Parts: sequence; C-alpha cells; structure tokens
Amino acid sequence: MGKAANATLDLMTEAPAPPPPAPAAAPSTLLLLVRHGETPTTGSVLPGRAPGLHLSERGRAQAQRIAERLAGLKVDAVYSSPLERTAETAAPAAAGTGLEVNHEPGLIECDFGDWTGAALADLTGLPEWQTVQHAPSVFRFPDGESFARMQARMVETLEALRTTHPGGVVVCFSHADPIKAAVAHALGAHLDLFQRIAISPGSVSVISYTEGQPPAVLTVNSTAGPLAGLRQPRQGAEDVQP
Repeated sequence: MGKAANATLDLMTEAPAPPPPAPAAAPSTLLLLVRHGETPTTGSVLPGRAPGLHLSERGRAQAQRIAERLAGLKVDAVYSSPLERTAETAAPAAAGTGLEVNHEPGLIECDFGDWTGAALADLTGLPEWQTVQHAPSVFRFPDGESFARMQARMVETLEALRTTHPGGVVVCFSHADPIKAAVAHALGAHLDLFQRIAISPGSVSVISYTEGQPPAVLTVNSTAGPLAGLRQPRQGAEDVQP
C-alpha cells in the first residue's frame, strides 16, 4: 500500500476530538430582604424616617432569630438602612457571620413627609388613604416621597448591590413598604398591587438574580426555619463516590 493510502487510512481511524467542555454556569446572586424587628409603635404609628425609634424586647428576639436562621449560609455582605431599628436588627446577623454592617441609604424607609409620626387610626379615615391602598402608584406623601420613587430607589439599590457581589449572598435589612415594592417589581406585578404582599416584622424575602434572566422570587415573608438551604454547597470531585 502506498504512502498516500496509508495517510488516508490513518485519518479515517483517528478518534474525533472531544467537544470543548461547556462553560460553568455563573452562580446566581441571592439578596435576602429582611424587615426590621418590632418596635413599640409597630402597627399603630407611621414612624417613617424619624430618628430615635428602637427595637422592642420582641423585636430584639426577632433579630436574634434571624441571625440563628442564617447559620450555615455563607453570607458575603450585610447591608442595613441607616435607621436605628434596622441597624439593631442587623447587628446579631453581622456578628454571627463575622461581617460589618454597611449602612446603605437606598434601603431606608419611605419618606412619609407630613404624615411622619401620625397614628394609623387617624390616617385610615382620610380620603387619601384609599389612594394609598388601591392606587399607590399615583400617590405622593405630602412634602414626602412618592411610592413610585421609593420603588425606583429600592430597585436601583438592589441592582447595585447584586452587581457589587456577583454570585454572592447579600443580606439587606430594610422596611416593609420598600421590601414589598422590590418584591412586586421582581414578580413583574404593578405597583398598584404591592399592598397585597405581606411583609411581617423580622421576616425574610429572597430574590435570586441570574445574569441574562429575569429575577426569581424564592420566598416571601418567611419567619421560621433555617436559610442554609437557599444555597446548596457544590459537590467537589473528592466527594463523588465511585
């Protein structure tokens, strides 16, 4: 057999090259949105951004329970609204993870303007209260912030945090209305429907962000159970059994 024939035979019997390995999928970024614990005025007063409001005894217990629920979950950063009640709620979680609490103004409560400090019993009788409940997208608090601006500010803040910590787990301590607005946005729900979302004191809501995909809401208003299962540890080669 000639040299040309031998070369042709060699080419025919060579094994095809294996395809290149698929690139590993980038891990999602998890943002845990935590409402601060109860205060002495929870459910009775609209405190807004007024300073000097601290957690009640029940609120401090809720803050400790949040820290316990985070056990086993690798947390990359802890952020908090600068108000006292959120910073106090974040403190046990930060201590448990060995991280600092970063004060993030974008996580702050809605600015209720002239309604700051008003009793809810007095506000519910106002004609404007119906707009707050049923058409919040068009409402702005007198001399304060609009719900639309609050939502935009919260969404922008979360986008910045997830970009800063790609593939990480970030715990964000905030307030009921900003968290409800962020969850509604992630669900693709209109702002006028955000009042239908319940966010209790000391609760955790989780949004997962994967590059190139819409956000996924993993849980809303969770108040019990460990959170370590949100991020399953990757199985290493040494852990694979034959």
